[in-house]
Amino acid sequence: MNVNFPLEETVIKRYSVRNYDDKIIEQEKIKAIEDFIENLDNPFGNKINFHYLDKSHINNEEKLGTYGVIKGASKYIGTTIKLEGMALEALGYEFEALVLYLASIDLGSCWLGGTFDRKGFADAMNIKEGELFPIITPYGYAAPSKHEKEIEMRKMIQADKRKDWGELFFKDDFNTPLSQDEAGQFSFPLEMVRLGPSASNKQPWRIVLKDGDFHFYEYKEPGYSDFFPYDIQRVDMGIAAAHFDFAVKEKTLDGEFKILSNNIELPENIEYVFSWISK
Repeated sequence: MNVNFPLEETVIKRYSVRNYDDKIIEQEKIKAIEDFIENLDNPFGNKINFHYLDKSHINNEEKLGTYGVIKGASKYIGTTIKLEGMALEALGYEFEALVLYLASIDLGSCWLGGTFDRKGFADAMNIKEGELFPIITPYGYAAPSKHEKEIEMRKMIQADKRKDWGELFFKDDFNTPLSQDEAGQFSFPLEMVRLGPSASNKQPWRIVLKDGDFHFYEYKEPGYSDFFPYDIQRVDMGIAAAHFDFAVKEKTLDGEFKILSNNIELPENIEYVFSWISK
């Protein structure tokens, strides 16, 4: 999948919007969003289902709670998957493509994985029993100012901060940090990964460059996914894959994602996920 917006500009422009203006979204934009979603795909091969909701069409809005996190939003998009293979990574990849696309057309969004009434939204979106319903986002025009809880949340998770290169990217093994100079033409894709969003801004991705290929690992935050029936940080790994993939394509660097056997000694709580192999 190729994106048709400038990646770096859009990544920097995007932020989690939790307070929405009541300005109506133009019909041509809604149609463009639906067309964009229709053409989404991912390198892992799993099917991602998208669901739409307009709260103005719902009689009982009280069931559609977001615990005070989201204010003013009337439109939502949700996703469902079958929990198999690389489905969570595939979801992260496609949903982040959508989030970036929304930013490129001046619409705000906000990843919601734990702070929404899952049953209420599932009923409103007609989610079938047996489907995993991990993520939704509101979307619309951002309000001129942030609400108080939004400001508190951003401060708590240090939303505008990202880990340094030396904490995320490595050469040959996990003992040797990778410098931007050593990354060469791949410094841009790696920087796009570094700037990516993640659940609670945990930034769980770790990448090792070895023999010209990039191996992606997850730092599994102890206890973080205990409240979910799945590892929610695998969605973040899909976000990392999306940022890397869009960036290498923008720079016309050829390669593909593959799942290999790990051959690197792993630190505690680190787990191999997938690789990007240069062609």
